[in-house]
Amino acid sequence: MVEVLEFETLAQAAASLRDRTVYLGGGTLVMRAVNYADPGIARLAVTSDPSIKAIRSEGGRVSIGSGATMSDILASRDLDFLWPVARRIGGPAIRNMATVGGNLFAPHPFGDFAAALLALDARLSLADGSDIDLEALLARRKSMGSLVARVGFERPANGEFRFRKMSRVKPKGVSVISVAARLPRPGRRVSGARISFCGMGQTPVRARAAESALEGRALEPQGIAGALAGAAGLSPPDDAIASSWYRREVAPVLLRRLLLDEAE
Repeated sequence: MVEVLEFETLAQAAASLRDRTVYLGGGTLVMRAVNYADPGIARLAVTSDPSIKAIRSEGGRVSIGSGATMSDILASRDLDFLWPVARRIGGPAIRNMATVGGNLFAPHPFGDFAAALLALDARLSLADGSDIDLEALLARRKSMGSLVARVGFERPANGEFRFRKMSRVKPKGVSVISVAARLPRPGRRVSGARISFCGMGQTPVRARAAESALEGRALEPQGIAGALAGAAGLSPPDDAIASSWYRREVAPVLLRRLLLDEAE
């Protein structure tokens, strides 16, 4: 029998996470583990804290509570640039459950939304009052001592953020790979690009070689050639969905479609 512990605040729930106590957000992954009698789960910590569902967009800065679901993202006009990401995560039932915070910790091959936030240079506020950037969290998420309360980032300019996903089952299949990018273009040339992939590592990863190759370039076939070569240089895993070789072949194709804004 799994015991359920209820808390008023996220901070209280975070403090309870020890001795086989696991936080339950949307439950898309945790409840599957419970149903299969995972011996590592004896208690579930839940909270009614309303702040974890809050979505705010003020002064060019966006803040999303970790408990906001993909359906919440799709219902927010302020987050229209993230709609292409949220609508490609599962079907309606999953989108009603899957949370922003949960996607940050979802194991490979999941994590499309985390890849999008990585491209947006998101910073995370934790329940213990500290904060950390997403890239650092992805490097150490198995040793996290707190819970994510919210994510924050600067709102991209119109047309600056792009997302593409390849899956074997459309429209809601798990990713073979997905790619997200923020492409600032002052004077029509890229400056300070951030490109991230899901499915090209055990967590979402940045394609730093591709980012560097785009600096000062126009988004045209000749200008993006170096970036495509950089994408092919990542080291994706082999799994039941696709081989490492196949992902390396597909990555530059998907990135090309994103950079040239081609239809999927």
